[in-house]
Order: sequence, then structure tokens, then C-alpha cells
Amino acid sequence: MSETWNYRDTTWSEGDVVGYDVHAVDGSIGTVAEATSETDRAHIVVDTGFWIFGKKRLIPAGAVIKVDHDARTVMVSLSKDQVKAAPDFDQDLDDTAREQHSEHYGPFAPD
Repeated sequence: MSETWNYRDTTWSEGDVVGYDVHAVDGSIGTVAEATSETDRAHIVVDTGFWIFGKKRLIPAGAVIKVDHDARTVMVSLSKDQVKAAPDFDQDLDDTAREQHSEHYGPFAPD
């Protein structure tokens, strides 16, 4: 499960990605509202804007496949439907909420 919550070696470089556009494999899903690179807990929080009105989605770092600092974009290995079906983001990410996200995103974790 730790692969789910850590950035792939080739995708992450230290740098602030807050405000970057986020793209799923089938289109735009919003902008990065928060990001962390904490080992075994790394993730981004995506503000979905009008796509899922008023909702934010937590996406584990393992789903991030590319960060382009020049274009200010983050690419994830998920479809829009997979992100939309994820649990709502709760600002207080406790162990229970984290487990719910792990269960949802686990099947899509990197090999």
C-alpha cells in the first residue's frame, strides 16, 4: 500500500504544485488546492471547481504520473470517473478516512 501514498521516483521534484491544473487520463479535473510529500502519506488535494461542484478530492501521490512545472500541470493515472467516485475529502484526514481512500484507490496503485 505504501506505493499508493508515495510519489513515483520519476514524477516528483521538490516544488510547489498548488494552483497547478490537474488532468486525468480523460480530461481536466481541477486544480491542486493542497499537496504534501510526506513519506507514506503523500497526496494532492484537487479542487474540482464546477465539475463536482463544491467538492475536493484527495488523490494519493502514487497516482501522479507527471508534473510539468513549465506548463503548471499535474497528470494522474486515473479516469475522471475514478476520481468522481472517490470519497469526499475531509480536512481532518484521520486513519479511518485514509483507509477509505486506500480502499478506493488501492486497485489503481502503481505496480
